[in-house]
Amino acid sequence: MKISVIGTGYVGLVTGTCLAETGNEVLCIDIDAKKVKQMQDGKVPIYEPHLDVLFERNIEANRLKFSTSLAEGLEHGEIIFLALPTPEGGDGSADLSFVLGVAKEIGNQLNEYKVIVDKSTVPVGTSDKVKATIANETDVEFDVVSNPEFLREGFAVDDFLKPERIVIGSSSERATNLMKKLYKPFVRSGNPILIMDERSAELTKYAANSFLAAKITFMNEIANFCEKVGADVDMVRIGMGTDSRIGKRFLFPGIGYGGSCFPKDVKALHKSGQEHHHDFEILSSVIKVNSKQKTILIPKILSKYNNEIEGKTFAIWGLAFKPETDDIREAPALYMIDELLKHGAKVNVFDPEAMPNVKRKYGDQLQYADNMYDTVTGVDALIICTEWSIFRTPNFTKLKASMNAPMIFDGRNLYDISDVENEGFNYVSIGRKSI
Repeated sequence: MKISVIGTGYVGLVTGTCLAETGNEVLCIDIDAKKVKQMQDGKVPIYEPHLDVLFERNIEANRLKFSTSLAEGLEHGEIIFLALPTPEGGDGSADLSFVLGVAKEIGNQLNEYKVIVDKSTVPVGTSDKVKATIANETDVEFDVVSNPEFLREGFAVDDFLKPERIVIGSSSERATNLMKKLYKPFVRSGNPILIMDERSAELTKYAANSFLAAKITFMNEIANFCEKVGADVDMVRIGMGTDSRIGKRFLFPGIGYGGSCFPKDVKALHKSGQEHHHDFEILSSVIKVNSKQKTILIPKILSKYNNEIEGKTFAIWGLAFKPETDDIREAPALYMIDELLKHGAKVNVFDPEAMPNVKRKYGDQLQYADNMYDTVTGVDALIICTEWSIFRTPNFTKLKASMNAPMIFDGRNLYDISDVENEGFNYVSIGRKSI
């Protein structure tokens, strides 16, 4: 099949590359000419594990191409994916200007039947708006389908190639059949393609992300309470996770969630509720608690140093909002950095992939290390913000010898308390006793 993908962010580029991997001819469109040239030269503009191998293979096979021309994309594809940004607006709602702007251009240029697919995460009713926007510009037949993505950054390629489910929101049998044909190679093991109306498909994505965000936030609240009553959140987590109704995933406490999806989607669903006179009280609490959780270590740090950290130096391990990505959008580490700088502290940082993005944001306000051990040379304490695998088993002897003091503030509970204690460190984590 011939497929066009409008937008080459995390979702668009993974979608286009993985669809090419199953033999489709894919043309990816982006208005950023520099980025398009980079991709045409065979360079992946984002970090996503395993994407580079598929990217290079499909370019070489001539199944994956790139252009800045929307007209070229419309002429090429029988199915047109819209993988466009839907950033958070000033009031918390999803900004649909990119989606509707492209929809208007599609309407102006459409000259034969196409299936237009909303791949972006969008509020309930967006498919109707896209349909109306295109229809205002053309009399040519077309269909609009809602096909939300369920891709985890760091695992996006695997999630696309081996999906747990595919959700297709469509009231058109013609469009539905084309979408089922497109996705058939990805569900050979029997995972379902779920057909539903467009509004239900749109809400499914928001509901799923908001539920997971709520689960994370609830566990963080439990962790904070554990500290007050002397319980161990690890024991509580294990006790909860063995209940099949709850499950083990998304129960690890920490310094809050970040990224391009959870923060934006929870706020957008909350705002959408307000617009329809429905108060999502749970989501109000999730937003409030997560905002506080991102800097939950700051009071602990200040307490350790008698509320005076001006002139002290802290190392931060982990800057991306999660491991296996270079994405720093809404990353808790950035909130920690802002608070430390506000209190006059000096900050050394290291992340395996996100350093260039952080450097563009902070410039010379921070010291950037080439590796995890250089970060801690001469620092007063180490702060862990992202649970990259390389941080899980450090050389504690080397670490201790490099630091001014053996002090670790762990926002991701990476270490066993007894192990760190035996290494001679003072250790503060989330929901567990401090040493």
